[in-house]
Amino acid sequence: MRITEAARRLGMSPRMLRYREALGLLPPVREHGAHRRFGPEELSAVAQGVELEKQFDVSPAELAFALRVLSEPAVASAVRDLGVRIGRIQVPRRALDFEKEKALRLLRTPVPDRRTAGGSA
Repeated sequence: MRITEAARRLGMSPRMLRYREALGLLPPVREHGAHRRFGPEELSAVAQGVELEKQFDVSPAELAFALRVLSEPAVASAVRDLGVRIGRIQVPRRALDFEKEKALRLLRTPVPDRRTAGGSA
């Protein structure tokens, strides 16, 4: 079906469907010519995107960026670095960090004086 019919079935305007296509939120829907063609799978994918936006209260642009983060390792790394820097993402501790902290705790613990610990000098 063409974009006008697809938009009607999805409850949105053709302009909104074109916007979603520009954001990368539609599967490939163009045939060899310039006309877009939508089938049941394409309509289902668009509807799933709309449901995700409602469920998580995000805009189409935010959903498109989330997909970019998931599909582009450089973007994912940059977003993760920001998340760590602003405290939204906790970096998992490594075993060596744990051992280092354990050693520092032991160094801070006062050692009992052997002379007063009940033994003779």
